[in-house]
Amino acid sequence: MNWPVVYPELWLLLAACTVLLVDLFNTDAQRRPTFWLTQLGIAVFTALHLVSYDAGRTAYGMKGMVVADPMGDLLAAFAGLAMMVSLAYARPTLAARDMLKGEFYVLALFVLMGISVMCSANNFLVVYLGLELMSLSLYALTALRRDHALATEAAMKYFVLGALASGFLLYGMSMMYGATGTLEIPRVFEHIASGRINKEVLVFGVVFIVAGLGFKLGAVPFHMWVPDVYQGAPTSVTLLIGGAPKFAAFAITIRLLVEGLLGLAVDWQQMFIVLAVGSLALGNVAAIAQSNLKRMLAYSTIAQMGFIVLGLSAGVVSGNTLSAGNAYSSAMFYLVAYVLTTLGTFGLIMFLSARGFESEEISDLAGLARRSPWLAGVMTVFMFSLAGVPPMIGFFAKLAVIQALVTTNVPLYIGLAVVAVLFSLVGAFYYLRVVKVMWFDEPVHAAVIERTQGVTALLALNGLAVLVLGPFSGGLMAMCRDAIVRALAT
Repeated sequence: MNWPVVYPELWLLLAACTVLLVDLFNTDAQRRPTFWLTQLGIAVFTALHLVSYDAGRTAYGMKGMVVADPMGDLLAAFAGLAMMVSLAYARPTLAARDMLKGEFYVLALFVLMGISVMCSANNFLVVYLGLELMSLSLYALTALRRDHALATEAAMKYFVLGALASGFLLYGMSMMYGATGTLEIPRVFEHIASGRINKEVLVFGVVFIVAGLGFKLGAVPFHMWVPDVYQGAPTSVTLLIGGAPKFAAFAITIRLLVEGLLGLAVDWQQMFIVLAVGSLALGNVAAIAQSNLKRMLAYSTIAQMGFIVLGLSAGVVSGNTLSAGNAYSSAMFYLVAYVLTTLGTFGLIMFLSARGFESEEISDLAGLARRSPWLAGVMTVFMFSLAGVPPMIGFFAKLAVIQALVTTNVPLYIGLAVVAVLFSLVGAFYYLRVVKVMWFDEPVHAAVIERTQGVTALLALNGLAVLVLGPFSGGLMAMCRDAIVRALAT
């Protein structure tokens, strides 16, 4: 059975049950015991994955249905850190809106458990189990503010479109099973490599799998849910959706398409190129027209996902996998940089929101530099990072993906690198517009910004990480490359 492989998931299950029971007897209005128990549970979960990553070994458990390898451990650890930061940012906002309840923390733990299951999946059924555990918890979190019509509408859209995407993924997996006779991802790879299978059925299945993955990544044309859910959900839930779950989407993309379907890379990479260019084009152009800050960041997310999908599309070139490690690790590094910046951006939006006031319009940031130059400076760092301005980490992330494309020496990928750069220039407009509004426009609101010491320190650390991890990103990039290379080797 090899129980140590699933210790992190078992620990999270225990933590979720403990938090649920403790909260029943919690009389503190601020839910301090619930909050700190949740953070402790996630901290131990993250430590377990980091210890496993440091050991550097690959182990299988549950009859080969789950795997503990460096890539899964690193992605799950990053997700755990992102969840801890998200909950710390969300706590004051939840308290101000009477949403600070135990179910928020319990559902957050189940979201993280779903992410962890997907990161360690070695079987189609386990992938789907983790996906549904994460997705159903996120649907419930989106609708948590029951008296808010916009949140309820967003939850309905998210649920309906999410169910459709899950159906696509499940149908694609069933076709894989029909063609290969196995649910184990490594066995699928072996069957495809043997060449004794019906490729037409497999390619048809790949189309449905890519469609399901495209939804989870938020890539065009499966992006319809992103702007509505980002805008409609409470900002604390938007942060949960835009942060840690992205690591799970990346993990199952690597598990299914690289570890299982690398033999069909010629087919799914072409689809990924279309998804990437569409995401870069629509995301950057549509974001320009937005006046709502959360909706603008949603279209920005679609464009950022375009870069990640572009990196994933350059792993197999001319039938060889020489560039696979470089391409997939650059996409993983880009994802880490994106999530790090997104956490701070939405954290700052929540920090600026007061009781009865949501700082969700771009105009709400007008004159922020006069009210709080420090906060305006931190937000500027985040906007510059998303735009790809040096020396922020976002610049080095974009550079890593572009370098992975150019070093293939294939005219198509060099052309795609040029397209990515051009659309990044388009995207710089709406990021710099936010900076201009903060520093040069007249203040619209004179509301006093309530300082929360813990969140203030966290914002400072987050901004410093975005600023410092750019020039000194070699260690982080090496970790991503090492994790990807080891995953490919097994």
